[in-house]
Amino acid sequence: MITLEQLKELQLRADKLRQYLAIDEKRIQLEEEELRTQSPEFWNDAKSAEAQMRKVKGLKRWIDGYEGVRSSVDELQLAFDYFKEELVSEEEVDQAYNHALSEVESLEMKNMLSHEEDQMPAVLKIVSGAGGTEAQDWAEQLMRMYLRYCEKHDYKTTIANLQEGDEAGIKTVTFNIEGDMAYGYLKSENGVHRLVRVSPYNAQGKRMTSFASVFVVPLIDDSIDIHVDPSAISWDTFRSSGAGGQNVNKVESGVRLHYKFINPLTNQPDEIVIENTETRDQPKNRENALRHLRSQLYELELEKRRQAAAKVEAGKKKIEWGSQIRSYVFDDRRVKDHRTNYQTSNVNAVMDGDIDEFIKAYLMEFPD
Repeated sequence: MITLEQLKELQLRADKLRQYLAIDEKRIQLEEEELRTQSPEFWNDAKSAEAQMRKVKGLKRWIDGYEGVRSSVDELQLAFDYFKEELVSEEEVDQAYNHALSEVESLEMKNMLSHEEDQMPAVLKIVSGAGGTEAQDWAEQLMRMYLRYCEKHDYKTTIANLQEGDEAGIKTVTFNIEGDMAYGYLKSENGVHRLVRVSPYNAQGKRMTSFASVFVVPLIDDSIDIHVDPSAISWDTFRSSGAGGQNVNKVESGVRLHYKFINPLTNQPDEIVIENTETRDQPKNRENALRHLRSQLYELELEKRRQAAAKVEAGKKKIEWGSQIRSYVFDDRRVKDHRTNYQTSNVNAVMDGDIDEFIKAYLMEFPD
């Protein structure tokens, strides 16, 4: 049974969220923004109208989130009072507390995702490391883990490119993720993921180590102004493989974009290569590849800003792009994040998409 102090602490956290999120101001702003959408000329400029609708939706999301917190905390107060009158059980009070606590913690974590890009959809890419079939199988397991995570959070996923392994697994996959703060949460997954297990592909039954890299960038739209030099782009086309009906291996609908540029992080010549086989329409695949290019260029600019900020904030721990972030040791029943030291023994749940605690631990330690 919870104590009165626990109840008061949760009520105080809810009150602070109202202040931090400026909920009263957001309600007034929402009324003003919704009035703008009622203008007869509102949809004359589709791009501007879509941006305005995103602004309205964003305000509603914060207000609805706070109202959910307020409602759950008020219900906890009622349950606490009813227990004194013997109208509810201790178990029911504790259930109300756990629900309210979960609502408060969820909104507190969203409050930490305050950057513009945190609100955006995401592009997640997995690339298998050296090691042949074992590494490619590991990449496919990670793909399943993230797809299950997205299912649990009602995120929409679209496969943009998939290259299957030689015998099993995948060499690489890229998919778009659309949903509430998809990039803000999944940016914590950037880096190298390490698997240790007795490999089913090893005849001697030896314990093997495999690696796969995960890259996450915000999926931007036309409202974000990113300079792309058309003269630096070249294209290849190829025949898609995998699912696709009669179009497969007959029409060169797959596209490969090459973009040569000066990397803003290194000031050295660099190249971005993007493959897209999302549709059987080559022009549409070109359009999707260009969007992914703009997303990667946007992420490079964000990383440049983060590195500049890290120099100013002395002593702040920095996570390098591509560093080993997490180990999955199947035989020892352990998954450990090396940045936060958070770990769990429930390997099956993690591989089934239950990675919320890893994401939470990362955002609590690295809120910027």
